[in-house]
Amino acid sequence: MAFRLKLVPDETKINFFRWQYVTFGISAVAMALSVVLLLTMGLNFGIDFKGGTTIRTESSTAFEVGDYREALQGLGLEDVSITEVFDPTFGDEKHVAQVRIGATEGTEAMTPEQIGAVEAALKEVDPNVTFAAVESVGPKVSAELIKTAVYAVLAASAGILFYIWLRFEWQFAIGGVVAIVHDVLITMGIFSLFQLRFDLSTIAALLTILGYSINDTVVVFDRLRENLMKFKSMPLVDVMNLTVNETLSRTIMTAVTTAIALTALLVFGGDVIRGFVFAMLLGVFVGCYSTIYVAKNIVLWLGVKRDWSKPDPEALPEKFTEAP
Repeated sequence: MAFRLKLVPDETKINFFRWQYVTFGISAVAMALSVVLLLTMGLNFGIDFKGGTTIRTESSTAFEVGDYREALQGLGLEDVSITEVFDPTFGDEKHVAQVRIGATEGTEAMTPEQIGAVEAALKEVDPNVTFAAVESVGPKVSAELIKTAVYAVLAASAGILFYIWLRFEWQFAIGGVVAIVHDVLITMGIFSLFQLRFDLSTIAALLTILGYSINDTVVVFDRLRENLMKFKSMPLVDVMNLTVNETLSRTIMTAVTTAIALTALLVFGGDVIRGFVFAMLLGVFVGCYSTIYVAKNIVLWLGVKRDWSKPDPEALPEKFTEAP
């Protein structure tokens, strides 16, 4: 007999609405706190949005971040941030740092002469240092990127709203959009709380989260519509509980398998994609929660019509209801 791994039993009878006000209240508070964090602490914008130059240095010998910072103090640079990059894939002979230098007013990017001066200053404290990559973005370009990123998220949300409206009903559309707004806000709030770098790769992760979350929600909505046709007299709350229990195994299995792949990327993928992967991993868990505890609650409170199926056979002419 083959072994089958089951994260969820074949038949569950969990009452997901037993603590509906508590679970939805937690989501509402988390969203409100995320907005407060975004307004007070803001986001730790990367060079993509802030403007400036990012230099990735590599050295065969260990270094002190304080020594690097002290070496650059006399160059008249603004907003210098130096962080050592740790990665399990690095060997003992590879020591990596990221030097972020904010753009100065009236300049688009650092000149080759300024970059050369930075390299010369760092070589004084670490002769083995080399510049593996140099990326520059001007303030005007970064402002355009912020606008484009906002438009991309809004356009994706509007498209999802329109699709769900056509596919189901307006109650489902509102529930789905509230769920994805919940996912995006909480993800951004955590990035703000821990001041994680927020750049274009994070925007890509947010758009991916939108698609992942709404896909999970649509699966539940599809089964809900089928059950509304099947159980016409059953109370709506019971139909929703039945629906979530029937799709729970799929929801959990999809989230776990996706999380396993993302965890491997988070550990072994390197620091270049770490922000993207972390946002995705966070979005998977938040999206799973919103599918179960946010989207369906909105639909329940708004109400939904119960005449999804064809007219009742009892109301059809007798010739269609009689057995041949």
